[in-house]
Formats: sequence, C-alpha cells, structure tokens
Amino acid sequence: MASDGISGVVTLDPELGDRVRGVAQGIGSGDLDLNRSEMLEARRQGDIALVHSWEMVTAVDGPGTRMTLFLSGCPLRCQYCHNPDTMEMKTGTLERREDVLAKIVRYKRIFAVSGGGLTISGGEPLFQIEFTRKLLAEVHAAGIHTAIDTSGFLGTRLRDEDLENIDLVLLDVKSGIPETYKRVTGRELQPTIDFGDRLAAIGKPVWVRFVLVPGLTDDPENINAVADIVERWKDNVARVEVLPFHNMAADKWHELGLRYTLEGVEPPSAEKTEATREVFRSRGITTY
Repeated sequence: MASDGISGVVTLDPELGDRVRGVAQGIGSGDLDLNRSEMLEARRQGDIALVHSWEMVTAVDGPGTRMTLFLSGCPLRCQYCHNPDTMEMKTGTLERREDVLAKIVRYKRIFAVSGGGLTISGGEPLFQIEFTRKLLAEVHAAGIHTAIDTSGFLGTRLRDEDLENIDLVLLDVKSGIPETYKRVTGRELQPTIDFGDRLAAIGKPVWVRFVLVPGLTDDPENINAVADIVERWKDNVARVEVLPFHNMAADKWHELGLRYTLEGVEPPSAEKTEATREVFRSRGITTY
C-alpha cells in the first residue's frame, strides 16, 4: 500500500498484508486500523468502501448543489472514461460509512436551499453495492435528495426497496446498437435496457446521458437507436443530456500505463452536437 504523498490517495496493493490503514481524505475524521479479515467483512457488510474522491458541484450530476461521491470499481471499460483510475479496486481511500454520512448531513441546509443532495457516482456506484445501498437509505431517511450515476449494467443488484431510497437515476446509455455498445464498453447493452424498463415501470425519475464521440458513437444509426430506446421511457425521463466528448482524460490513461484508443480524436462540432440533441427533441424529450 502506497501514497503519492501529495493528494493522500492510497494505492492498495493486490498482495495486501495483514494490516490495512485507510487515511480519510476530507470525509472521514479518523483512521481505519483493520486486519485483512476484518476489512473484508466490513466491506461485505457495507460498513466501509473504497472512495476515489468527492466534490461539491452545482447544476452537475443532478439538480441543485450536490455532493458527488465517486466510488472505485467498475465492470465497464469505456474507451472515453474520464476516471480510468476508478476501473480497478486499487486507488482510493477506505472510508467508514458513518463518517461519510456525517459529512453529507452537515450540508443538509445547503441541499435544502438549493434543491440539491447526494449523487453517488464512480466508477460504478453499484459495484460496491452494500455500501451504496446502506448509505442511500441513511441519507434518504435524513431527508436529503439522492441520486446515482450508473450505466445500469449492474441494475439487478438493486432491490425494490433500494429504489425507494433513490430519488433520481442518472442513466448512462452509452450506445443504442449492441455491437457499438460492446465496442465502446466491452460489455452488453441489454442490462441497461432492462434496468431502464424497470425504472419506467415504476415511474422513477431518470436523466439520460449520452456521450457523443466522433467515430465511435456519432453514427446517425446509433444515435437514432439510442433515441428509440429512450423514447420507450419518455414518461419518466425528465431530460436527456448529450455530452460532447473531450480528451482531457488522456493524461490519466497515460499515467496509468493504459492504451488510450481515442488519441487525437477531436470533440464533436457544435453543429453535430446540436443536431444530435434535435434527434431526441423530435421524439418529444427535453434535451440539453
């Protein structure tokens, strides 16, 4: 286990020894001092989690001023991932759920005034499912708006009672054609569709996100396929966000020694981005 000495980020060696100490990075107020079996049991129970980072943002990751909590771990391997260091369970800080909850609750007044709340993102928030489900239940019980930012690939991990503790789902629909989706993520599209159908059936509010990547997701057939899928959910989809690709994460990929397949790809033009938004608007869906 090693720290970079600057940000306090702890890298967990796969060959972890008998003792684990996680230094809280702005969230927890103390250290964890657990042996390996204790750590594994605490992780299994959702009492601790590997947290990549957190930030306070406005008008991003949901309505109002929000605390966005980024968890490590993700089953997808998106070519345009902005946080490739969250893919593996190697980077982050081990945090007690009670410390994270205390940090969130301290901002309750700000959330109430701004109409904001907590968004759990990643990585994939459903990867560390027990921590996520218990934290959502506690935050929701405290009267704070909750959201998750998810691909939906692990949506079956959420029980019906878990969905009751989620006020908004930010659902990333990476592509609409199965072959394109697999090329983008390395995974299958169907679990995302199944999860979206489940959310639609119970009327759960959803914001859909679609990243427009030249040469990867911007084919008109793919865009229309995404719109076809989302149109099925139009009664509970409050908005679609078409997000133009940028390559600001390229340095992260290089630092991690990962092959960045989108080297040299330029962001889509404003005209192409707006034309894509019009595809969704033509289906009667509010789009930004």
